[in-house]
Amino acid sequence: MEAGWLVISYRPLVLVHGLLDTPAVFNRLQRALGGRRQSLLIPALPLRLGLTPIEEAADLLGAHIRENLGLHDPIDLLGFSIGGVIARTWIQLQGGHERTRRFISVGSPQQGTLTAQPWPGRIFKGLADLKWGSRLLETLNGNLDTLQRVECHSFYSAIDLAVLPGWRAVLPIGVRTQLPVATHPQLLRDQAAIRPLAEALIRL
Repeated sequence: MEAGWLVISYRPLVLVHGLLDTPAVFNRLQRALGGRRQSLLIPALPLRLGLTPIEEAADLLGAHIRENLGLHDPIDLLGFSIGGVIARTWIQLQGGHERTRRFISVGSPQQGTLTAQPWPGRIFKGLADLKWGSRLLETLNGNLDTLQRVECHSFYSAIDLAVLPGWRAVLPIGVRTQLPVATHPQLLRDQAAIRPLAEALIRL
């Protein structure tokens, strides 16, 4: 290796998509990363329009991580929208804290959202998990011991109409950054959001 070159070694990065998304939702973010996070896992989770309970989706996420990244190597984790709650559930309730070094939540209803309130919980179990005061969110927010072992960062839009009100799209701990975008999809489409997200992911 020539003198003067610095080799930066990143942990594997796992990206978790939202309710109506596919892994393609992260295409613009990937381009902004410019290949600097090459060890990348973006699993396709069968969320079934909110029928899949979040804990079940978190279990599927954990299976993808174990199958593709082994059992013990440390990772960074980013979840968008409901994907952030799925990732958080895996971290706090399914042992993910043992290997997650950094967790980035993007527009995720970590404190619940009014848009989930009308959906019948007996059918749309995943959406019901996002209601204010849901059993899952009460469990996650009631004991933060495992989450406190992880570096946490929340990115959100104050006028995000998918998470109402927008300020509830934050984790109870860690750094919080309000992004200057007006809609939920813009959190992964608008350069005003993509740039700071990419910078956070490139930072060691």
